Amino acid sequence: MESLNRMAIELVDEALDYAEELNVGGYDLENEATVLDFGIEFDGGVEAGLLLTEIQTAGLATPSHELGEIDGAPIPVVELSTDQPALSLLCSQKAGWELRTEDFEGLGSGPARALVAEEAEFRRVGYTDAFDLTALAVETDELPPESAATQVADLAEVETSSVFLLAYPTASVVGSITNAARAAELATFRLTELGYDPLDVVSATGRAPVAPVADDERTAIARTNDSIAYGGTAHLTVREDADIFDSVPSTAAEDHGRPFGEVFDDLDWEFEDVPSDLFAPAKVTIDVLGGPTYVHGETDEELLAESFQL
Repeated sequence: MESLNRMAIELVDEALDYAEELNVGGYDLENEATVLDFGIEFDGGVEAGLLLTEIQTAGLATPSHELGEIDGAPIPVVELSTDQPALSLLCSQKAGWELRTEDFEGLGSGPARALVAEEAEFRRVGYTDAFDLTALAVETDELPPESAATQVADLAEVETSSVFLLAYPTASVVGSITNAARAAELATFRLTELGYDPLDVVSATGRAPVAPVADDERTAIARTNDSIAYGGTAHLTVREDADIFDSVPSTAAEDHGRPFGEVFDDLDWEFEDVPSDLFAPAKVTIDVLGGPTYVHGETDEELLAESFQL
């Protein structure tokens, strides 16, 4: 398999070449790392969000955007499909890098994770990347400083001049787009957390509504999670049958039915305390090759309409 980072960097070059058209900005830090602003000081937009989604999945997934409907209101939806779910979703798109320094905090996703390869997903998949350039998408409402780029360079074992940080706030068009594109990833991750072999997931498709951009990060985080847990749907094609498929959708979670804003408030916004089974699409079809097809879960447009303030 081609290096995930090599494929992603080709798309980063595209973002730099068409920065003006995408309403994004790029600049170099003093340590020669490159920051691309996808929605902090620049507006970003739908196309920027779709391109960033491709970068997060190292070019191994195809995102698309169209107009749907929630509780009678026209609302955009994002759909993403891939025939390489283990690599594109678990080893790249998953937001598994807590980027923290003395003066910065953000949540990282993208192929830079595969150069470090310390998360459980990489052991399950059996993949570690090696390349001299790397990209990390960082969900944050601040522009990343040199310390953030240095941490990425050190852990990924590359030069700081080889680091590309793609920053965006949750409360932005890009934030809403890229988070809606996670339905397939979260379904695949939930299935593997239940003990299923990620290499037996043959293909994955996910779809979720694009949350309206909120005026603060906490509201945006709650809305984008509601989008998946109450409006997200996914279809997985797998090789082996199992008796765990009914536990994949968010409807299997004990706290399902409560907006994420309430759940977060009750836990004082300590993300690690949120039950992991809530982070999944609302409805999932699992199609076993040569075997049965299972459908579990249901969406909740009424809750979404309340969350989106429609």
